[in-house]
This record gives sequence, C-alpha cells and structure tokens, in this order.
Amino acid sequence: MSLKLHTADKTSPATFKVLVAAQYAGVKVDVVETETAPKGESIGKLPILETPQGLLSGSDAAAHYIIGQGKSTLNGSNAFEAAQVSQWVDYVASEIDLPASVWVFPILGLVHNVQPATDKATADIRKVLDTLNKYFTFRTFLVGQRVSYADIAVAASLYQLFQKLFEPAFIKPYGHAKRWFLTIVNQPQFKAVAGEFTICEKKESPREPVKKEAPKKEAAPAKKPAAKKDDDDEEKEENFEDDEPKKKNPLDFLPPSKFNLEEWKRVYSNTDTRKEAIPWFWQNYDPQGFSLWYGEYKYNDELNSTFKTANLLGGYIQRLDKLRKYGFASLVIFGDEPKLEVAGIVLNRGTAQAPELIECDDSEHYNWRQINIEDPKDKELVQDFWAWDGEFGGKKFNQAKNFR
Repeated sequence: MSLKLHTADKTSPATFKVLVAAQYAGVKVDVVETETAPKGESIGKLPILETPQGLLSGSDAAAHYIIGQGKSTLNGSNAFEAAQVSQWVDYVASEIDLPASVWVFPILGLVHNVQPATDKATADIRKVLDTLNKYFTFRTFLVGQRVSYADIAVAASLYQLFQKLFEPAFIKPYGHAKRWFLTIVNQPQFKAVAGEFTICEKKESPREPVKKEAPKKEAAPAKKPAAKKDDDDEEKEENFEDDEPKKKNPLDFLPPSKFNLEEWKRVYSNTDTRKEAIPWFWQNYDPQGFSLWYGEYKYNDELNSTFKTANLLGGYIQRLDKLRKYGFASLVIFGDEPKLEVAGIVLNRGTAQAPELIECDDSEHYNWRQINIEDPKDKELVQDFWAWDGEFGGKKFNQAKNFR
C-alpha cells in the first residue's frame, strides 16, 4: 500500500515524525514537497497525508493513520501505554513546539531574531530538558520497554535543537536526556529517514531572513459579455441562491480607530517588549475604540500540574479563534506545583467585552473586570502581562501564552 505525504519541507521535524513511523510500520510513503495543499477536503495545513479514504492534515494524524496500517507496537501494547503515548504527543504540542520554533527559526533564516523571545524560549527548553533528564534517570524509553511513537515525536521535535544549538556546555547537565535522544536518532528506522546524526559542537548564530520576490501577476483575461438571460433562467438562479447572505460582525461597523491591531501584533512579535513594543502600545492605544479586560480563573485551587494547566490555556486559545481579527491576549500561569494560578489580560475591539470573547465557553470560568488605564497599578499590570516579567501584583511568574 502506497501513500503520499504532501509537505513544505521534507527535512522538517513534522515530516520526520511521519516518515519514521512509516519505517517502523513497514508502510511505503511517497513524499511530495510542495507549499500548497492537494485538492480535496482537508483542514489545509501541511503536512497532509493522501490516503485511499481521503486527506489527513497534520503530522500526528498522518502518523496515527500509518501506524494503524502496520503491525508495529508504536502506540503501546495496552490501553495505559496508548494513553501514555498520547500524553507525550500532547506534551510536544504544548511545551516543545513553540519555544523550539522561536529558537530555531532565526537560525534557519526564516524569521528575525527577537532576543527577549529567544531568551524566553531557551528557558522553556531548559525546563523540557530538565523534565526529560529526570524521567530518564532509570528509563530507556518514554513508554514501556521499546521505542514508541512518543519517542519519535519528542525526538523529532528536539532534532534541530540538538543539531544546531545544544552545544556541549549547554547540554552537559542533561546527560540522561542526551543519552535517550542519541539512542532514538541512531535507530535504523530513524537513520533511514534523517541519515547519520551529528550533534552540535558550536551553537549556530541567527541569519537574516531572505525576502522572496512576489511572482508577477498575469493580466486577467478579458471578460466575455454575459449572455442575456430569459425569465426562466432568472427563476432557476433564484431557487439556488444561498438562503441568507453572510452577516457582518457588529464590530466592523464601529468608528475607525487610530489603534491598528495588526500593526500592534507585528510590533509585539518583532521588537523588544519593554523597550519598544510597550511604548508603541501606549502611544497608539485608543480607549474609545478598544478596551482591556483582566480575568482571574475561578478554579485556581484545582490547578496543581503545570503541564495540565498549560494545556488548559492552549485549549482556551484555540477556542478563541473567532476573536483573532478583533483581539489580543496574554494568559499567564503563576506559582509552582502544586499551587498554581491563572490570570489573563485581553485587548479587544470596542469599549465592551467582544461577543467572540463572551461566547467562548472557557470565558465563563473567569472573573472579569475592565482595566482602568488611568490607574497606575492597572497600567503596570498590563505592561507586566505583555512583557511576561515584573511584579504581577506580587505573584510569581511561571510561564505564559499569547493569543494573537
């Protein structure tokens, strides 16, 4: 049985995961390197696996399908081990992928290096390595006594870090994690996809992104004059028209604002937060066109696991997608296990809470109040939440996630 994997980069960690899983499962997968999704019904996010039943979007979905076609034990040998595999796949998505990308992408010349973001990503990756190092003190694999998809997923997510950034002095405290990683990438099935692995000896430096020239647009062909319709044709068209035109969002009818939300997101992502982004924010903020809301999670007494709490915030951010055009947020975890707290600040269009925020089910789990920008304490709180450092009203910062 032959399958096709459509991917933008056949050397990316996402592609590695799928192809290594295929090696273990004994399933042939042809790789199509492309930046566009194949025709058919899919979410549209590469990599996409083309199967006889249809298209599957995302590396983990593709790998899961492939594993199911073979006879491997990559998903564990019982229900508990299968759940452990899922646990580690979730861990990659919530704890590794984002900081790994923030640190590696400037090295690959894909984005500009923003040093505060890189420093934060480095600290987050150190936490990951610390977790793995403790876990592997008396273990060889993540699940059970043999390689599972958990090992493949976590090793693939760390591959470029070990290859380009984890120089000897950096990785020295994490000997158990290093041992496990080298065990996985030197398995025949992994080497068949990625080749011989060479560990980093000297950390690589960021490269300036190369701008791609936009292809010239071809002149549109002249439109043919529309054929005259008779009354019967018009009646047929009326019968097949959409029942209702799409409704415009009420926020689109608000008076124009001097505050450009998309520009704020670009400034926040690409400049030093304290030195440049926050001054830009206050210089351009429009209290007649936007509002700020502080929310505290109602059930902080139930939060005792950093991993689960980060997943909680990740899920909230996913379900806020309808607000993306109209909002920005910073959600922060405070404290240490087993006593954690969550709070966030949301910026949204309009002087009231946006309907997209209110209608999200997760929002009802927070106690909200409007930020008073004339109050120095509230203003300082906003700055702390944007910068992910500061006093936070006396709370100890753990980690944070942005919605933008």
